[in-house]
Amino acid sequence: MSVRTSGITVTTDSCPSGGPVRPPSPAAGEPAALGTGLGLDPDDLPDGLVVADETGRVVCFNAAAARITDIAPQDALGRPLEHALPLQDIEGRRWWRLTDPYGGLAIRRGQPERNLLLGGREVLVSARYVRSRPTGPVQQLVIALRGTEARRRTELSHAELIATVAHELRSPLTSVKGFTATLLQKWERFTDDQKRLMLETVDADANRVTRLIAELLDISRIDSGRLEVRRQRVDMIAAVRRHVQAQTTAGQRPDRFLIRMLEPLPDLWADPDKVDQVLGNLLENAVRHGEGTVTIEVGPASDTTNAEGTSVTVSDEGPGIPEESMSRVFTRFWRGSKRGGTGLGLYIVKGIVEAHGGAITVGRAPAGGAQFRFSLPVAAPAFMA
Repeated sequence: MSVRTSGITVTTDSCPSGGPVRPPSPAAGEPAALGTGLGLDPDDLPDGLVVADETGRVVCFNAAAARITDIAPQDALGRPLEHALPLQDIEGRRWWRLTDPYGGLAIRRGQPERNLLLGGREVLVSARYVRSRPTGPVQQLVIALRGTEARRRTELSHAELIATVAHELRSPLTSVKGFTATLLQKWERFTDDQKRLMLETVDADANRVTRLIAELLDISRIDSGRLEVRRQRVDMIAAVRRHVQAQTTAGQRPDRFLIRMLEPLPDLWADPDKVDQVLGNLLENAVRHGEGTVTIEVGPASDTTNAEGTSVTVSDEGPGIPEESMSRVFTRFWRGSKRGGTGLGLYIVKGIVEAHGGAITVGRAPAGGAQFRFSLPVAAPAFMA
């Protein structure tokens, strides 16, 4: 008997012995299935595979199923499915008796994936009923098993995102609400300077909320692959100088920044707003979490394919990033210190750089601090090719 899964047709008759499973030849006029002619061992599948025959006895139990269920294949093969894989729903009911795959309506084709219990552990289970004809008896029951670790990580990430948003919004909104309520109730009691100070605070907190919302929208677009890049000619050196000027205008000492230029640079076509977002995040990160001189080096770059591009390196002289933390720098909610921030900036920076076809790395600067380097390909428009 053959089973078609994700466009691949495999036979399961040899599964118990652990031999290779080979796709059968396609019928006349039928397109060849993906993988035809290649040996496929059930133990090579990333998900658990359990197959029961027409009598309900297990005839296939691959290595992934053994790992997920903690049941040895020899303890499952040849046994009735209900005893070999004693699944229960969250209310403690026996799953195979509840669904009755070999009885009931003959038009049923399977069971969608759901969370079930197996010996106290949670397992994601889906099933497919293989029939000789559309309403015929079940010839084989094919069960796919997956662990819940990936789903739990996703749920934890969502929970962290909600907690972060709630925390970051509470403080500025409380401030905005407090100052506006005070001004509305006691406007005549305050001097013009006091009113200006409160309104400036409200404006700063409103900007903070706007920035957080923009970050959340960027994360949504990055995760869904919908981050748009509107390419224009970008002067990277001018952009770097503009951001350094913004930092000094905000109160940083001019001598804290050192710009190095390695010219000539190739013409760069990128999204200027998103390039500004990357530079702003990296410079703010160096100023807030680093120490000493912040060095920005701009120069030409080429990747392994010798394609032209521009690279920017931002480094500081602070304590740097511990080696064990470097692999997590570009993940959500990573914070290098307790000096504020949502922990989303570097995640967004990586997403923007990669959306341009570029790459970004982190390491240790010559002076001991953190060093971020990103490169963007020239990416000239098609009409200039």
